[in-house]
Amino acid sequence: MKSFAFLPSRRRWLAILVLTLAVAVPAAGAYAKSAPDGFSELADKLLPSVVNISTTQVIEGRPGMELPKLPPGSPFEDFFKEFFDRNQPEQRSRRATSLGSGFIVDERGYVVTNNHVIQDADEITVVLHDDTRLKADLVGRDAKTDIAVLRVKPKEKEKLAAVKFGNSDKSRVGDWIVAIGNPFGLGGTVTAGIISARGRDINAGPYDDFIQTDASINRGNSGGPMFNMGGEVIGINTAIFSPTGGSVGIGFAIPAAAAKPVIDQLIKHGQVRRGWLGVHIQAVTDEIAETLGLKEAAGALVASVIKEGPAEKAKIEAGDVILDFDGKKVTEMRRLPRMVADTEVGKEVPVTVWRNNKKVSLKAKVGELTESVTEVAAKTGDTKKAPAEETNVDALGLRLSSITPKVVEQFKLGKDAKGVIVVKVDEKGPAAEKGIRAGDVIVEVSQEEVRAPGDIAKKVADAKKAGRKSVLLLLEGQGGLRFVAIRIDKG
Repeated sequence: MKSFAFLPSRRRWLAILVLTLAVAVPAAGAYAKSAPDGFSELADKLLPSVVNISTTQVIEGRPGMELPKLPPGSPFEDFFKEFFDRNQPEQRSRRATSLGSGFIVDERGYVVTNNHVIQDADEITVVLHDDTRLKADLVGRDAKTDIAVLRVKPKEKEKLAAVKFGNSDKSRVGDWIVAIGNPFGLGGTVTAGIISARGRDINAGPYDDFIQTDASINRGNSGGPMFNMGGEVIGINTAIFSPTGGSVGIGFAIPAAAAKPVIDQLIKHGQVRRGWLGVHIQAVTDEIAETLGLKEAAGALVASVIKEGPAEKAKIEAGDVILDFDGKKVTEMRRLPRMVADTEVGKEVPVTVWRNNKKVSLKAKVGELTESVTEVAAKTGDTKKAPAEETNVDALGLRLSSITPKVVEQFKLGKDAKGVIVVKVDEKGPAAEKGIRAGDVIVEVSQEEVRAPGDIAKKVADAKKAGRKSVLLLLEGQGGLRFVAIRIDKG
């Protein structure tokens, strides 16, 4: 079972996420770069910019037994008070501490670290390279990207050494990197390694796009910087893959390209404003791409559009595949949320979608993502008028029924449900392979609405006659709307 750890504190030792780099040898070959002679000059330059973060949290003691309620003037009042004061154990508050890393990004005293390093802290102390201890104030933090910004006030005439951000998008797998941090509270520690992979999704948050490294990472490194060989920050060390809690040489860093806009907003506003498009999306598989006539499985398939959201106003429809957003190609589904989030709120951007076997150009005005945004796709239509009917569609491995008051009650559907309901699934059929279950409602087939089982049977037969290998279903189940491509060339 996979285990990811975020680099926190002594009090959270079960969830250790740290990034530090282990030396790796570049691949041999005519085009391989030679290994650097050493990292001493780079370390001398960068160490003063990296800080240790110490946090303290006051843990309140549990209350003891309460004195029983007695009538005023009771002769037992003094007796019970004396007994309880003498016999119940003391429940004192205690102070819990944790350690992490950070780095100075501005001479005015701004320090960057991970949010989980300072989360729930009552006091935050930044320890500079020369062991100077400075009290830090929280400027802002963002849990979604696990980034926090602190500010310290250096002593008079003291100048802080700030680092610069590099372009992490230009970093390549195999490039050498250097990480500096505070493992186990030992102080400034330098490690080196290579970029092992890019674009990793470890399910840490909605905008996962981690740089993977072979760095050895341990508790206390969290929040420390990952440098390229030019001394520029290209990542924030955040997590490790660890079945045991210790380093196994698989670490992850937030890329600078994703971190820098967040840091800038936290410094400027104390919070992050993110763009919002108002769509539910899913990945485009090879089967879905073939069904829609796309040459490659790329883009983000719109499963549903939020009512009165930016996408609906831009005429984006369910079934569209978003290929380009604001001039940037959507190579895969999970890239789109980050693209939208990084877009300035209120900006009108060009959007290219794939619809009816051709590209369609649209304009969307990006909204603001807030906690109050409810992403629920609207449903419309009166379905109780559909005639009672059940049909087996063997090519799909499904038994289908029109929606009647009886099936609405049986499967606990909404009163406004529309489409065709799945009442039975052949365990050996193609639909079962795609996770379709009884109670799912088929809303569309080949991007056309269906109201009766016979509609679906006809569309499957038409697809076979046209030589198509699969059909695209729009389903609504417990997880909301989703598209599923089912192969029909087996039967």
